[in-house]
Amino acid sequence: MTISPNSQPLISLRGVHKSFGAFEVLRGIDMDIRKGEVVAIIGPSGSGKSTILRTINGLTPVNKGTIKVGDITVSDPELDQVKLRHRVGMVFQQYNLFPHKTVLENVAMAPIQVLKQPRREVEDRAQKLLADMRLPDKANSYPGELSGGQQQRVAIARALCMEPEVILFDEVTAALDPEMVKEVLSAVRKVAEDGMTCILVTHEMGFAREAADHVYFTDKGVIVEHAPPAEFFSQASDPRTAEFLSKVL
Repeated sequence: MTISPNSQPLISLRGVHKSFGAFEVLRGIDMDIRKGEVVAIIGPSGSGKSTILRTINGLTPVNKGTIKVGDITVSDPELDQVKLRHRVGMVFQQYNLFPHKTVLENVAMAPIQVLKQPRREVEDRAQKLLADMRLPDKANSYPGELSGGQQQRVAIARALCMEPEVILFDEVTAALDPEMVKEVLSAVRKVAEDGMTCILVTHEMGFAREAADHVYFTDKGVIVEHAPPAEFFSQASDPRTAEFLSKVL
């Protein structure tokens, strides 16, 4: 997707710091992400990638700095969590599906209970999303009857059912067997190609290279380098980036 560099960012982070006790996980993060953009965040374990996502959707409060999603200031102590949940969806490494509820109930629950939307309207939307995720016949199944890849696609449908403007994907293939990785990445690619603003924390370098508009490399709580993928993967300028890429490519 072509993103106008002059368009206002949909998501903006400025000087974001986060510590857990004495350990400083984020040390001044600045990012701008525009509507429709697909951004990949890569880096070694413990570099702060997942924490960045969790601060954007308000799961992890920041110690310093500002985060905005559209007109919502996520870093505001008076944050309206329901309004933010409607705007920002998240898909986790673990699927977090309710085992005692059907696939359809898992996908439709939040819009019905949190947004108070009409059940029939939400369930119709959920059925369509399950079809988009190539799971049209699984609505009445339970999570325990599905493979890991299928459960992760249900989790993506669940995030989409809230009709967000942004979806955050946190290592969504890390818990999967290798043969299931492809089907989940294909589902993520469809979400991105449909125009959703996506931020992906991923170890899948090939996917980052092909699907992202912009790649960020984090190390020790700072953004070391960022660029469009063609430039990032072929002309990394910082030695830390080059060393990391030499190990994973």
